[in-house]
Amino acid sequence: MRPLDVDEPTAVGPYRLLGRLGSGGMGRVYLGRSAGGRTVAVKIVHPHFALDEEFRARFRREVDAARRVGAAWTAPVLDADPEARVPWVATAYAAGPSLTAAVADGGPLPVHSVRALGAGLGEALAAVHELGLVHRDVKPSNVLLTLDGPLLIDFGIARAVGGTSRTESGEGTASLTSTGVSVGSPGYMSPEQILGKGVTGAADVFSLGAVLAFAATGTPPFPGDSSAALLYKVVHEEPRLDALDGDLRDLVAACLAKDPAARPAPGEVARRLAPEGAARLVSGGWLPGALVERVSRSAVQLLNLEAADASAPGPVSGPVGFSSPSVGAPEANGGAADPGVFGPAPVMPTPTAANVPGPRDGDRPPSPAPGKLSVSVAATSTRGGEGRRGRRISCTVALAVAGAMAAVTVGSVFVLDLLPGGGSDDNADDGGRNPSATAPSEPGSDGGGRPVPGRYLGTWEGQAVAVEGNLPLGTFRLTVREAAVGARLGTLRHTDLFGGTCDDVLTLKKVTGKQVVASAVGAEGNRDVCNQARHTVLLTPVGDDLRYESDSEDSGRPKARLSKVG
Repeated sequence: MRPLDVDEPTAVGPYRLLGRLGSGGMGRVYLGRSAGGRTVAVKIVHPHFALDEEFRARFRREVDAARRVGAAWTAPVLDADPEARVPWVATAYAAGPSLTAAVADGGPLPVHSVRALGAGLGEALAAVHELGLVHRDVKPSNVLLTLDGPLLIDFGIARAVGGTSRTESGEGTASLTSTGVSVGSPGYMSPEQILGKGVTGAADVFSLGAVLAFAATGTPPFPGDSSAALLYKVVHEEPRLDALDGDLRDLVAACLAKDPAARPAPGEVARRLAPEGAARLVSGGWLPGALVERVSRSAVQLLNLEAADASAPGPVSGPVGFSSPSVGAPEANGGAADPGVFGPAPVMPTPTAANVPGPRDGDRPPSPAPGKLSVSVAATSTRGGEGRRGRRISCTVALAVAGAMAAVTVGSVFVLDLLPGGGSDDNADDGGRNPSATAPSEPGSDGGGRPVPGRYLGTWEGQAVAVEGNLPLGTFRLTVREAAVGARLGTLRHTDLFGGTCDDVLTLKKVTGKQVVASAVGAEGNRDVCNQARHTVLLTPVGDDLRYESDSEDSGRPKARLSKVG
């Protein structure tokens, strides 16, 4: 957990915020405390989403669905305010690492732990399915390991079975992370989910099987270094289960059957792993000693935090304010522009119809049309050196509907008719133009000797997209300083939808009357999935914001509209 920065809220609704637990494409998650002393995890959506009425409606529906889930082995929704200026939701907090973190730190779990894990998750999914819901994103990072058992979290993309927002209808969306994009995680998505066919509870069982294989072996059953390869393997190849044996291997293989009808129900999975129930396996101690020690340390830290919090003065509760300076009222700052405070409501002005901008249609990622491939790209990383290949696709990927597949080049991966039904033109929606036709053109050399205007200086943040706006990338955070031509202008940090980061260093090339032109290259110390290749960046003022455009073909020509945050 990170301490709160000066530009972060200290209270949301009735909850005092104690620190930041994480962040992603949708928003940030904080550790919170109620007036009665209950510890919660509070997810606050990114402020720019709050201006999108379609997002609010979707958020409202999905909070209602998550409230219905109150089964054992899940983290219940305790409170939410979809109508707040910046919507938020609070869930029960549990001390314990995700399965991803636990395996990364300590290796595969012992068989007893895997059986308890699978039994608990099976019982949780059985209860979810009984409510007519499908989780749709069961994966290691959405499973917490606590002393009291496993917890299935993040119902942000859960959907009602048979609802009007099904993927195959081409309507609605399955994710809060980007408008019009159906999201799952490529090594853990079922074949029918990848192909855009009807998704039922059997899709969750496939994901459960992949999670159990990962927990038991330390590697996913469909290994690959790109999302395209993972998608192909899930649809066409058999899982790698060589490290498993006995009845556990048989059960995992059944869960990973290509045919949804051939997979066991989640209740059957639970019974085969724990005939007397998951609670019996957990009660006897289900985690290995190293994990017990880690979780215990987290609990002690939480107690210390509670002691410190008890001595702090109580906050004034209220909704959190926007971070975009264009939303704040200038009158609140003596007529000066709001510097971009993302803080508690008592210091934030109330927006009026006159000063709250409407959605920026030109910058919102468009909803993919039926039959298009829609990929949510995230640049995760491992340390690499000079000469390593650029940023690869290692991210959530989804298909809006089955049908003609797109042909797109992203990073060093070329996808063409990779999955069945290919053949459509990815550029059909823009009149058949090649993506390179929309690359930012470098302005003339006039004004190249100008200093960087103060209008550009500071820290800017916003959501980025690529490939003509069809690929949500996560958050771009740009810092611009005074610089001479040829000197370091600043840095760009790209945080993907799962919290992975890649950094670029920007060098000033020229300043014109309308734009700043810079060259950018991956920073030393980036991990080997980051794009280290040099590319050109244009920075253009748009109202109170700053438009970022890159000509990097490897990264899909990213674009972002950034708001000043510091």
